[in-house]
Amino acid sequence: MSSFRQAALGMCLVAAAAVSAGAQQASSRDGITPRERREVRRDKREVRLDRRDIGEDRRDIREDRREVRQDVRAGDRAEARRDRRDLRGDVRDVRRDRRDLRQDQREARRDWREAKS
Repeated sequence: MSSFRQAALGMCLVAAAAVSAGAQQASSRDGITPRERREVRRDKREVRLDRRDIGEDRRDIREDRREVRQDVRAGDRAEARRDRRDLRGDVRDVRRDRRDLRQDQREARRDWREAKS
């Protein structure tokens, strides 16, 4: 390998190291470590999934209420009773998911504050 190629390769290597070091300094300037970023992202993902679960449960509740109304109109008491039981379970799921959502939101805020300090 010629000395010119070796010099050019060496300069590229030094430039790449400088860019990498600059990127690390830029990310450490805001005081947030990669581990803290992952933790905050995980908390945000949990919040998003809880919101999705609540939406799915609300759709189930609307469907169950519609089924109960249809069963009552048709005079099918046994089926209405089963649908009401299913409806109560879906309402419990929404309450549980809301509680999880609040907890995950608090955790995300706490992790973000800890990462910023």
